[in-house]
Amino acid sequence: MLTRRLFLAAAALPLASSALASPSPAPRTFRVATAPLMVPPPIPQNPLLSRARAELARLGGAIPRHDLVAIADFASPSKAPRFHLVDMATGTVDSLLVSHGSGSDPANSGWLKAFSNQPGSNASCEGAFRTAEFYTGKHGRSMRLDGLDEANSNARDRAIVIHGAWYVSAAMAAAAGRIGRSQGCFAFAEGDLPKVMERLGPGRLLLSTRL
Repeated sequence: MLTRRLFLAAAALPLASSALASPSPAPRTFRVATAPLMVPPPIPQNPLLSRARAELARLGGAIPRHDLVAIADFASPSKAPRFHLVDMATGTVDSLLVSHGSGSDPANSGWLKAFSNQPGSNASCEGAFRTAEFYTGKHGRSMRLDGLDEANSNARDRAIVIHGAWYVSAAMAAAAGRIGRSQGCFAFAEGDLPKVMERLGPGRLLLSTRL
């Protein structure tokens, strides 16, 4: 009897071993749905800011203050706000009406046709200016400019300055499709002049160009 029991126990060992050795079912895996990666569109370049940076780099120490740059874009008609005050830290732009010289637009079309650096031309001149001292003259409070390029080297001798003028206004631009002309100066509406003087001030860059 004992022998029979031992035999049965021995026969059951492979079955028990087999049961213990059987593999466990593989764990179930779950795939978590993820949203597609959204790549933000590139920030558009501000051509005014890019040009201002390039001019400051070109002029180096000739311009001591780099926080604000003024750009007069004479590719636009005089009825459009084409004098741009560019904040170099934020890239924000404040745009105002500004005149061009009568010698640059003999037909009084509202479009600048040509620049000139010649004394007596009454034309606007092209190039980089450094804003200089304030003074009071025949147009009231004004600001002198120093030309830094060959194309505007006569600016101080020609008295090319910033001043206010009755012939620059939004009402005139709307009614006539243009504003009046200066003798080559950067003339502003009387209401805009304090803003230009306060924000621009001496020692900054004013660029006269056609973008």
